[in-house]
Amino acid sequence: MNEGLPEKPTEQWVHLNGKLTPKSEASVSIYDHGFLYGDGAFEGIRVYSGNVFKLEPHLCRLYRSAQALDINLGIDHAQLQNRVVETVRANQLESGYIRLSISRGVGLGLDPRQVAAGASIIISTEQLRLYPQEMYDQGLDVITASTRVPPAVCIDPQIKSLGRYVNNITAKMEANRVGAGEALMLNMVGNVAEATGDNVFLVKHGEIITPPTSDGALPGITRQVVMDLAKDMGITCRQLTITLYDVYNADEAFLTGTAAEVIAMTKCDNRRIGDGKPGSLTQRIINAFRAITAVDGVKV
Repeated sequence: MNEGLPEKPTEQWVHLNGKLTPKSEASVSIYDHGFLYGDGAFEGIRVYSGNVFKLEPHLCRLYRSAQALDINLGIDHAQLQNRVVETVRANQLESGYIRLSISRGVGLGLDPRQVAAGASIIISTEQLRLYPQEMYDQGLDVITASTRVPPAVCIDPQIKSLGRYVNNITAKMEANRVGAGEALMLNMVGNVAEATGDNVFLVKHGEIITPPTSDGALPGITRQVVMDLAKDMGITCRQLTITLYDVYNADEAFLTGTAAEVIAMTKCDNRRIGDGKPGSLTQRIINAFRAITAVDGVKV
């Protein structure tokens, strides 16, 4: 039946500091700064039908994060792209998730001067689905977490850093405790910033709005894709400060992220959003997003 096709590898491969390594043998030092202090950054990237989706924007954001953290990766975009593609090919990944993690390197102590030369760069692939199918069909029931996003004067939300996600994990635990699918996170002045792993979009009077990065939102790659799709579809999409009042009174709402893709939010803090079902404009965005993932990407 599969004559002429290579067999799927029995061993998963990880690109660890420039070398393909069997997953079972891949490890980092106990003194890696990412492990010790959350001193690093990461990207989650999707593969659809053999295409690495939006690889260049992901790599650009990673390099911006590294620049902000003053981490020298020691390789350029093209070399890092080659490593990503090589990892996907080695694992024969047709569709799935890529995790690209970096840290400052190895060294005990906070002082970066004590870190040995050479950043840690780790690329792995997995299957990942953030929400079960019924949540995509019916929409998410969401709560507002008491855990706030760190203010930009502490950790700039534009840096997709390892350390900042402790707050997101804590907020996700709040959602888990009450059986909610996701949690919204507010900034220190009480405006909506993002969800624990997603960006937030509202629909009101046929327009789409989303919080700006200045309010604590990560500049998500899927977020930007949706904003571009809305423009192409003739739908007004603006970055505006959003309050919980706006969420409760939206006509529709949805979340976006690399792992989540696009998913409707139909209930928040026990308030039904719109008619309590995934809205028509949300569905248009979902369909447009699915269409673009089939044609846009770096072919493996």
